[in-house]
Amino acid sequence: MAALTEPVRQPDLVDLRELRANDLEPLLAEEIRTWEETLDWDFGKSADLVRRFVDLRALNGCALIDGQDVMGYSYYVLEEHKGLIGDLYVRRARRTPEAECRLLDTVLDEMMRAPHVSRIESQLMMIQSPWTRELPGARFLQSHLRNFMIADLSRASLGQGRVRYRVYIEKWAENYQEPAAQLIASAYLGHVDSHINDQYRSVAGARRFLFNIVQYPGCGSFHRPGSFAAFDPDGRLCGMCLTSLVAPQTGHITQICVANWVRGAGLGYELLRQALMALRESGCRKVSLTVTNSNKDAIKLYQRVGFKTQRQFSAYVWEGF
Repeated sequence: MAALTEPVRQPDLVDLRELRANDLEPLLAEEIRTWEETLDWDFGKSADLVRRFVDLRALNGCALIDGQDVMGYSYYVLEEHKGLIGDLYVRRARRTPEAECRLLDTVLDEMMRAPHVSRIESQLMMIQSPWTRELPGARFLQSHLRNFMIADLSRASLGQGRVRYRVYIEKWAENYQEPAAQLIASAYLGHVDSHINDQYRSVAGARRFLFNIVQYPGCGSFHRPGSFAAFDPDGRLCGMCLTSLVAPQTGHITQICVANWVRGAGLGYELLRQALMALRESGCRKVSLTVTNSNKDAIKLYQRVGFKTQRQFSAYVWEGF
């Protein structure tokens, strides 16, 4: 008679509000190392926010637990009509598509059942090869491939360009936020990135976007000395480039855009050039940015300066559920 085998025990799914920050510590420590090794990015401040809200029992999401070990987690935020998946990470030794999909399926189901939520967005940097497999909620899903690009500032090509439009460029100031929100809403009208992030579709949404990148560490610590705004002769804001610091010697371009009426005049390059020079003067050795893979003109500009794609990931949008 053949020996009976015990069924393989699946890890348990646990609500994050049942855990404390100490329970997540080994997982968060590995995630911090992974972001540093993979993207030259200090994930520490984001991990501190996770610890804080977990201890407050105020973080929506779930964790996969095997025995006493937390092998993966995912959390989300609800914002008016929209859900945002803030993170999904499974420890390398236990990382499988099945484990990631279990977490993703759980947080999606919770958000889809939440009153008034009609849209879910996410850009998951550490998920494993997401575009090669069917994801939970596939019939409601749109996926856009994005590039994480990085430049070595010691080798960047930052020669003086020529802007074929009369502009003057100033260091960023707080009072530029309102015209900047108006610029974002008009510059991204019909753009692929407005399908990925609906905050680009309205002035009110762009205000929230700007507030978030200035006040919160998700895109690093806002770096005012490396951020610039361009104005036309009538004083209208017609371009901007905002930066952050994501590690002691690594900067990040959090936003760059120009008005439709000056597009193709070399202003984007000049704003980027001045931002990169300012970051280099601040002690940065590398600078990163993200760009949607279908945005070929922007990618050509970044490659011309010296950016290279280091990693690809997907931006996800679920709608119509």
